[in-house]
Amino acid sequence: MKFYFAPGACSLAPHIALREADLAFDLEQVDLRAKQTKSGADYRAINPKGSVPALAIDDGPVLTEAAVILQWIADRKPPAKLAPAAGTMERYRLQEWLNWVATEMHKGISPFFNPKASDEWKQLLRDRLAMQFDFLVKRMGGKPYLMGDGYTVADSYLFAILRWTKLHAIELGKGPELPAYMERVGARAASQVAMKAEGLIK
Repeated sequence: MKFYFAPGACSLAPHIALREADLAFDLEQVDLRAKQTKSGADYRAINPKGSVPALAIDDGPVLTEAAVILQWIADRKPPAKLAPAAGTMERYRLQEWLNWVATEMHKGISPFFNPKASDEWKQLLRDRLAMQFDFLVKRMGGKPYLMGDGYTVADSYLFAILRWTKLHAIELGKGPELPAYMERVGARAASQVAMKAEGLIK
């Protein structure tokens, strides 16, 4: 299968998950402005949305949307315990986290990339994010990961998105909890390999 990504984009989340699951895949970089892959293919022919991530499954469809691809990856390798079993209440809790990351974190931070966003609008976003960071710290309750003691694909997603806070000088909560979380997830072998492959770290 082939995974389509742009360095440092939300596609970093399933990229990390693929490596956590130790699945075999080819990596193809996408120029999001030109909508072209590094090998010269028209990316819109692969994903008409023109966004990353996209996962072309061998002899199958192309999957898009980070939260969906993350769960597909987890279900391919149950022993990796990247997601609770389908149909269980814990799986729905994972889906709660994935949707929360998508709506509150991903959509809360991505407007900072818009050069037309006003300082006033950015301050409103910072205030809202501060409340969400407080919620996150309280909800985690000192546990190392979103679902407790075990790492899941929701952590891959949250880590990929929270990396953007450094690009925009967004304070990551009032205490040490979230910086420590980022350090913990970033130190995992799969995170390191994925970030190196994308040229984000040396």
